[in-house]
Amino acid sequence: MIFDKSRKPNGKGKVLFIDAGREFAQNTNQNKLRAQDINKIVDTFQQRKTIDKYSYLSSYAEIEENEFNLNIPRYVDTFEPEEDIDIAAVQQEIEQIEAELSETRKEMNKYLEELGF
Repeated sequence: MIFDKSRKPNGKGKVLFIDAGREFAQNTNQNKLRAQDINKIVDTFQQRKTIDKYSYLSSYAEIEENEFNLNIPRYVDTFEPEEDIDIAAVQQEIEQIEAELSETRKEMNKYLEELGF
């Protein structure tokens, strides 16, 4: 959270929500903000702009309409729709794999017989 005390308070200003939850480098125990991640956050804050799936500049009225709920996902939509699954293609792939497995088992059994097992 950043509170900008230098902005003129008028009681009905705008609030910038930034969801930088995907902006980091993954480490073993702790995730770490890289310089580029920090720069993106600072640039967005300074420009006070809405960026799709990253930031949103909300009016006081909108926050009031949301019963003063300041939960970031309420304002910054990061939802990514999942790809549709082609069930017929998946079923065909499963059948192909099962056929290959059956052939491999027959071949293994043939080799095992030759070895006397």
